[in-house]
Amino acid sequence: MKKNKNRRQFLRNSALSLLGLSALPLNMKAASKKQTVADQILTCDQTTQDYYGEGPFYTVNPPNITNNQLAPANEPGTKLVLSGRVFNLDCSQVIPNAVVDIWHADDAGTYDNSGYHLRGQTQTNNQGFYIFETIKPGRYLNGPTFRPSHIHFKITPPNFSTLTTQLYFQGDPYIANDAAASITSGAFDASDRIISLTNNAGTLEGTWDIVISGNGVPTGTSNIHIDKGILYSASPNPYAESIRIHYGIFKEADVSILVYDVAGRLVANLQESKLGPDKYEAFWKPDSSLPNGHYFVALKVNALQVHYLKIVYQK
Repeated sequence: MKKNKNRRQFLRNSALSLLGLSALPLNMKAASKKQTVADQILTCDQTTQDYYGEGPFYTVNPPNITNNQLAPANEPGTKLVLSGRVFNLDCSQVIPNAVVDIWHADDAGTYDNSGYHLRGQTQTNNQGFYIFETIKPGRYLNGPTFRPSHIHFKITPPNFSTLTTQLYFQGDPYIANDAAASITSGAFDASDRIISLTNNAGTLEGTWDIVISGNGVPTGTSNIHIDKGILYSASPNPYAESIRIHYGIFKEADVSILVYDVAGRLVANLQESKLGPDKYEAFWKPDSSLPNGHYFVALKVNALQVHYLKIVYQK
């Protein structure tokens, strides 16, 4: 699919300046600044295959990831948390129960080809989210040069075909000369599979949303918020005792602010009332019995989930 780089970059810049902590699919496209807001986000790009495909290091029948931990706590390397959602092809629905199969090299650039170290699979929850904790993979020689740091994925929505691809990271000096990561057009275009990472107290965090053929449910797609409402920020994040959520409502509506755990279970309802167009804030002091980890704040407008933020609870 041919890309419009300027339109995609405008959306990325707008999302960063307006939303701060918001997690929007990076492959949503936007029009020029001269267009109206209603016209800005109209289409999305299907996640592409990687030119190198599966590669030589895949092992069948990987185990299920336990407690979102792909890498053990004592794994050498820089900790990395990746999360996102799986969308259908027009990004109007998210896809629950999609199998996300992950494998990558260790910090030294070596794959475990005799066991299942740094190999595993998870499933998207009923909100279409996936999340896992691991380490940033090391690089390894591929002929005369190093392959950039990358993570392998196989994504399989229920009753649909599997997408096999690889994820890369912005700023890697080996992307430009890599036969796969450097492709910027066509079926193997890697542009939307090179994501930024933020450093959160020594742990890298990244968001990668996947667009794939599958049947989903209409909840929380990232362009619905344009004329309904938006979650601006949540702070402090990570938080130890409480967190404040700032949001805006664009038209009078029945509004809910909900908090879900990574399994998609509702853990808190912070707001439930009719609100007019204005800016608001919600406050959450989690119950001490809740475990540390990642949670998702969702904005629901007239029973439709329109936006979300990822937050981290660290007691």
